[in-house]
Amino acid sequence: MAIEGFEKGQKIWVHNTDGSASPAIFVGEGENATFFGGPPLCYVVMEETKEGGEVQLDRVTARE
Repeated sequence: MAIEGFEKGQKIWVHNTDGSASPAIFVGEGENATFFGGPPLCYVVMEETKEGGEVQLDRVTARE
């Protein structure tokens, strides 16, 4: 499923609060975030650590 123009397996940047960006892979849409009034979330796998997690969708941009 694609959301906000992202597709599963797409290479992305996750922007950090310090202004840096980390390479990651988009996995899919986060669940229940907007239902409970929170920001939209997505699941990613960080390329450097191979760890997965949820991040706010507005911290993610496409990588070419």
